Amino acid sequence: MRVFKGEVTALPPDKSISHRAALIGALSEGTTEISNFSGGFDNQSTLSVLKAAGIAIRHLEETGANDRRIRKVVIESKGLWSFHAPSAPLMCNNSGSTMRMFAGILAAQPFASELTGDSSLMKRPMKRVADPLRMMGAAIELSASGTAPIMINGSKDLKPIEYRLPVPSAQVKSLVAFAALHADGETRIIETVRSRDHTEVMLGFETLEHEGERVIVVTGRKCIAAKPFYIPADPSAACFIVALGLLARGSEILIRDVCLNPTRAAFLDILLDAGADISIENKRVIGGESIGDILVRSNAGLEPLLISDSQLVAFIIDEIPMLAVLSAFASGQFELHNAAELRTKESDRIDALVVNLQRLGFDCEQYPDGFIVKGRMVTPSRTVVIDSFDDHRIAMSFAIAGKATGTPLDITDINVVGVSFPNFFEIIESLEVR
Repeated sequence: MRVFKGEVTALPPDKSISHRAALIGALSEGTTEISNFSGGFDNQSTLSVLKAAGIAIRHLEETGANDRRIRKVVIESKGLWSFHAPSAPLMCNNSGSTMRMFAGILAAQPFASELTGDSSLMKRPMKRVADPLRMMGAAIELSASGTAPIMINGSKDLKPIEYRLPVPSAQVKSLVAFAALHADGETRIIETVRSRDHTEVMLGFETLEHEGERVIVVTGRKCIAAKPFYIPADPSAACFIVALGLLARGSEILIRDVCLNPTRAAFLDILLDAGADISIENKRVIGGESIGDILVRSNAGLEPLLISDSQLVAFIIDEIPMLAVLSAFASGQFELHNAAELRTKESDRIDALVVNLQRLGFDCEQYPDGFIVKGRMVTPSRTVVIDSFDDHRIAMSFAIAGKATGTPLDITDINVVGVSFPNFFEIIESLEVR
């Protein structure tokens, strides 16, 4: 039986906040210093496209190759229209966040540009990007199937709009907000289901609550003064270590300096309600974000997870793969509804989870917006091949289950974990009691 104990101090910096800090720095007037920037592949894609569009960026005090945290990123910019026409298509690799949010900025620039990506990203839906930007006055072209490449003929004369998000998406909300910063007037973005709110927090947007809806108010053409940012540890990465501590009997793990923004850390409440032994220590606020340490101890009897509330799903969309695998291994059951968005991620995560859980002997049934795990029919007696579907969260979710329970797994394309958690295996190995 494997036991895991110790402290985690090198968790990857938060991907979502890192993306936004870089993009906001490029829109600000002056020098933006970002401490503890993520060195994951996706965040490097954001820095790369910003550089290709004329933004001056320096890395200071980089850490080692395995850690891939960058102690400090310095961005120099002159404000909203500091970008230059790129000389080639802008390669976003596998980062949907880069492609979608940067499209909002490029739509306001007075030149043509093209956003492209790897084979996985080129399959993801981008009509949700094009629709609001076209309403604001930008000319946007997609492939015949509504995917990238995104061809943008930007306009310096974008108009403000009132935009009701058709699906809860922090990326789409952010791209509209970034475009609206350039528009001549006030844009209102309306959420019926709240999504992660880092963009609003970091830019200090006014938010209103009206008849059960949330309205984000963006006033365009105001100077954004450069300011420093500190990136806390990624709660989505913390979820994997929390699951490890819960699944491996006799384990006790302390995870330091994790972002506890309520729109990001709801998975902890779900696990607490299910009987998990989790506590929060040293809670404080830095840069408008709540941060704290998570102490997790293994305990028997975790209740099966049932996730169906659409608001909750929006808050935990990235953590669902790990929660599903955790619930299946800990209780034999899991149920999910109102999560059709999972089918449009790096992989069809609903199908990927069901396919792999069935290989492990679980009785599963999927439907358009979720799936159910009814129990375990048989425990495999030999190594099971798990298909990562080239998706970092699928790969890590099953890797955690295998490590914690001793189940022999052969996970395809395991190096994909570097997209968000480059030192994933190093941290697990450092925690294992030998």
